[in-house]
Amino acid sequence: QVRLVESGGGLVQPGGSLRLSCAVTGLTSSTSTMGWFRRAPGKDREFVARILKGGSGAFVHASVRDRFSVSYADTESTVLLQMNELQREDTATYYCAAAERSVGTSGFRHFGQGAQVTVSS
Repeated sequence: QVRLVESGGGLVQPGGSLRLSCAVTGLTSSTSTMGWFRRAPGKDREFVARILKGGSGAFVHASVRDRFSVSYADTESTVLLQMNELQREDTATYYCAAAERSVGTSGFRHFGQGAQVTVSS
């Protein structure tokens, strides 16, 4: 059973940084994909980033690519989302996601419970 547990959300001032972590268990395939999505108030869920198990294939949505990065800590089976220069429009619930195969920006079958990120002064 795939289980995803996010941590690291919180309140941050504009221009600040946060790092989200997602502990992943139950993914056995070497081509598994982990990702991050977010849902802002009143908006649809949107893709943020993805990376393959093992750390290759990192891809970040163009809208945040200059500020966000995604990485994978193999020894801890943890996928990280580093968010810098946060802006008010980054306020959202961030969800860790996983797929048992290599996928792009869609096709994720599993999602975590979400971590709230609020950017406010």
